[in-house]
Amino acid sequence: MTDRPAPLASSKALNIAQEVRRRIIDREWRQGDRIPDEVELAIELGVARATVNKALQLIAEEGLLERRRRAGTHVTVNPVRKAVLSIPVVREQVEQAGRTYSHRVISQRLRPVPAKVAARMDLAPGSQLIHLRTVHLADDAPFQAEDRWPNPAAVPEMLAVDFRRDNANEWLVRNAPYTRADLSFSAENANKRDVLLLDTRPGQALLVLERTTSNDMGAITHVRLAFHPGYSMSAE
Repeated sequence: MTDRPAPLASSKALNIAQEVRRRIIDREWRQGDRIPDEVELAIELGVARATVNKALQLIAEEGLLERRRRAGTHVTVNPVRKAVLSIPVVREQVEQAGRTYSHRVISQRLRPVPAKVAARMDLAPGSQLIHLRTVHLADDAPFQAEDRWPNPAAVPEMLAVDFRRDNANEWLVRNAPYTRADLSFSAENANKRDVLLLDTRPGQALLVLERTTSNDMGAITHVRLAFHPGYSMSAE
């Protein structure tokens, strides 16, 4: 499945959009609040009004802001469903099932991206990316195995993040808005790593999701998610 890319935005607009998103997430601007107007924000942030306008448009398209002529721009009331539906937060999936969530990072390091993943991300083979292997747990039992390649060139801030502390799934949803997403689902037999991380038997049939997200700076991340046997998925 492929989403159509949004119109290109400048790096300044993307940076302003990230700051606006942070203020909403940190509840500096609460649901229903009217935010400062474009001129005021442009002066505060030291950019052109047109840059602020584009940034607010991006956030409005995510569902976090409502913009109305003469009424100003307000933080959307109850925006969570619009903002995170496309990329589920694993913690929420586990907790909504009444279970306790935790995660364990098996490895985090910079390394050359494999050719197959580079092709999915439209990068040159051998590009240096962060490589993360993580297991998500529900009541201390394996729930999902994650093999992820975040791209610092698209979101430079991620180089300073310790994903052993800050869950990569949650951090990227909140800090790395995407304009394009490519997804594929498959049924695969558990490989050696799946067996270890999911505590299952060799050859066990697993539901596997591969997802690549991108923004105007390029591919943000590619991830392979292998779900524990018995997992079921529904879409609304």
